[in-house]
Amino acid sequence: MQRAFDPQIEAGVTIVWGKQKDKWNEADQREQGETSAAEGGQGVSAGISGALKYLASEEGPGMSVEGGAAGTSVSKHVYVTLTGLPLTMEFEWPFRRSTAGADFWFLHATVRLEGAQGLQAPVAVNMSATVREVFSSLEPKETQGPIINAVRKEVDRRQLEFVRSGKLVPLQFSSRHYDFKRKQWAFGNATEETIRTFLERKIYWQTKLVGGDVWVGDDIEAQYLQTTTDHLAQVANQMAGEGLVKLERRWATALPALMARAEEFEAAMQAAVGELERKHAFERG
Repeated sequence: MQRAFDPQIEAGVTIVWGKQKDKWNEADQREQGETSAAEGGQGVSAGISGALKYLASEEGPGMSVEGGAAGTSVSKHVYVTLTGLPLTMEFEWPFRRSTAGADFWFLHATVRLEGAQGLQAPVAVNMSATVREVFSSLEPKETQGPIINAVRKEVDRRQLEFVRSGKLVPLQFSSRHYDFKRKQWAFGNATEETIRTFLERKIYWQTKLVGGDVWVGDDIEAQYLQTTTDHLAQVANQMAGEGLVKLERRWATALPALMARAEEFEAAMQAAVGELERKHAFERG
């Protein structure tokens, strides 16, 4: 069977969206004996019947983030990139093994750029046999964090373009994200200044887009910054000492002094969006 590209060229996970995503999906549907294939341009929800679809959070599938300092309930989690873009991600679990002729597993997702009038990127995460061996299971609790952080890292590198319709731009989530010597995921060490700026943006965007208290002890965020949850809490405590947040058991409540910096955070987002658009416009010629 001919394919547009071989996901085994580089050991890892290939992230593909748009029509390319449909090709992998249609091949799997034919093998499974399904009666119809998703048409080009449809959202990822049309791809896998019976899949469990939920917004990404550190609490796992189908669950809200409960138990904030003020008893808040958060239905979605905002994942901010180092460049200042607020993202939400929706996955369709579980991973499924491809029957398209190559040894890989795939998972469909939608990555949304919040506050950007409908810009999004439907993706198909294709995991090779090499990276599959890193995980003891493909359950969301184990795989979701590295996937989220790999997507964010590709956005930081301006590899992912957000559009209002399907776009053929493949991405690689490869073994370069994994340190086999130390047996841990590696997305790059963040400086103290970067961590501080990241937390300020994270708390601002989560408060603006969702509301309620913000959990700063998130293992996924610590993995993305290659630090510890204890260190994130220490930085948040410094922010509390400066009157930017109120901190209680690692739940941060944004105070007026932080939210008053909206223009700064919004400008950072617009600058990052502009960089993305210029880069992809240049590539299109």
